[in-house]
Amino acid sequence: MSRIGRMPIAIPAGVTVDIAENNHVTVKGPKGTLERTLPSEMAIKEEGSEIIVTRPNDLKKMKSLHGLTRTLINNMVLGVTNGFTKELEVNGVGYRASKSGKKLTLNLGFSHPVEMEDPEGLEAVVEGNKITVKGIDKEKVGQYAAEIRNKRRPEPYKGKGIKYADEVIRRKVGKTGKK
Repeated sequence: MSRIGRMPIAIPAGVTVDIAENNHVTVKGPKGTLERTLPSEMAIKEEGSEIIVTRPNDLKKMKSLHGLTRTLINNMVLGVTNGFTKELEVNGVGYRASKSGKKLTLNLGFSHPVEMEDPEGLEAVVEGNKITVKGIDKEKVGQYAAEIRNKRRPEPYKGKGIKYADEVIRRKVGKTGKK
């Protein structure tokens, strides 16, 4: 039995979960509303103040989908109650990030500033050399943070670039001169 899949999902106060046909789940909460169509093979039931996901049989594919379905619903519930954040750090001489309205401007040593528009439902906050991406959809928050990081990945010699706050960069030793 899937350890994650069989755990019930607690529904906090102020959150409503609607399960329509074809496993179309809508979660409404204080921060907003999330919708998602989940695999139709899984049985999603609301029992009291919790949601239970069960699988029809023990095929490998069903075992995989069981834990996935439960985690996706749980992330939707967590998103509409607390929201998700990802922190990025900008390291390097002359590397800067600034925000005006919904536009994020990154100066990353290129001949031009890199401009990015905040996607719908997400917000990027800049404080000094830190960029914080906030939103209720975990997938979108992670995707936008990855796109920002991709503009200038951290390099292993000086550690310059945009990295996640909890990321550890494996540093390399540079070339040594001839004797």
